[in-house]
Amino acid sequence: MKKSRYVVYALFCLIIAFIGIHSSLKTSASDQEKSAATTVTKKVAQKQTTTSSKSAMRTPIDWQKSSETKEYPDLSKVKHFWIKVDLKANRTYLYDGDHVIYTMYSTGGIYKKDSKTGKMKSMTPTGTFYVQQERGDSFYNAKLKEGANYYTSWLNHGEYLFHSVPTNADGSYNKKEAAKLGKSTGSHGCIRLSVADARWMEENLPVGTKVEIVG
Repeated sequence: MKKSRYVVYALFCLIIAFIGIHSSLKTSASDQEKSAATTVTKKVAQKQTTTSSKSAMRTPIDWQKSSETKEYPDLSKVKHFWIKVDLKANRTYLYDGDHVIYTMYSTGGIYKKDSKTGKMKSMTPTGTFYVQQERGDSFYNAKLKEGANYYTSWLNHGEYLFHSVPTNADGSYNKKEAAKLGKSTGSHGCIRLSVADARWMEENLPVGTKVEIVG
């Protein structure tokens, strides 16, 4: 009789142990499924953010229109506005603190060999500068046989500018040079922008805005 009771008790214990193991395995599998689902969700969200950021840029590049398909930023709502120009990337970034709020296609100075260092150096000076008061709707440099529209000075009071893609003596745009926008260097030191972007800069950049140029 005792032996029979021991057998029943042992069977009972085995059943309880089996139920516990099954429940544990089910919980573990459920946790793994949730973890995998969370990872997938994060990856999808990251992909959507990246795609959204890239999709805002106008492609193909149109040197007459805004670089992004969204509205330009309202600077009255931007607390810490500054500009970064990346010469090698051919991009000009508008920042609010450490957050990029708008990206512009741009073209900086061509690279030439520095006589002192022997290294290639852009004709656009690098460093930190500040937007100056000189600005206007158009100019023409007879010496360079090149002009531009919608200019804003950031160094030497009219020597180095943000301006549109270049114009010819008759005021027409130089389409060959305009085609370099966002793709390669090409200027004598100024930062070329699309016609729309340059106009927005002229009309909206506050005097004293910090401009960092790298590359």
